[in-house]
Amino acid sequence: MTAPSEVKRISPMLAVANMEQTLAFYQDMLGFTPTMKSPEYSIVARDGQIIHFMKAASEDVMKRLRGHVEIYLEVRGIHGMWDHVKSFKIRYKIRDLFDREYGMTEFHIEDPNGILIFVGEPTAADSKAEGAGAI
Repeated sequence: MTAPSEVKRISPMLAVANMEQTLAFYQDMLGFTPTMKSPEYSIVARDGQIIHFMKAASEDVMKRLRGHVEIYLEVRGIHGMWDHVKSFKIRYKIRDLFDREYGMTEFHIEDPNGILIFVGEPTAADSKAEGAGAI
């Protein structure tokens, strides 16, 4: 009998218009580290999570994707991350930190490719983390 299969990770693969600009955004804004860099394909990682980026075949591809791709990044210590991100409101489209009706505290930010990133943490967990001194 064969062992049951197991899903170990889901890693989005996102088309991008400008690789260097994209890598800088994910590194500077969200703390990801490039683990592979090339003009056509790159990978970033943080806390065991991975995002792949591939150079879009054309500007037409990017036009079709902008505003239609979203990812959700669940974090611990959202207030610390928000304190960093909010200083970039002049450069990027950002929706301020707010509580959702489904029990998450979130902020939203659009990356340079028009990908909407939802950053969230369970509201109750955030309160516990704040009390414990977590970032």
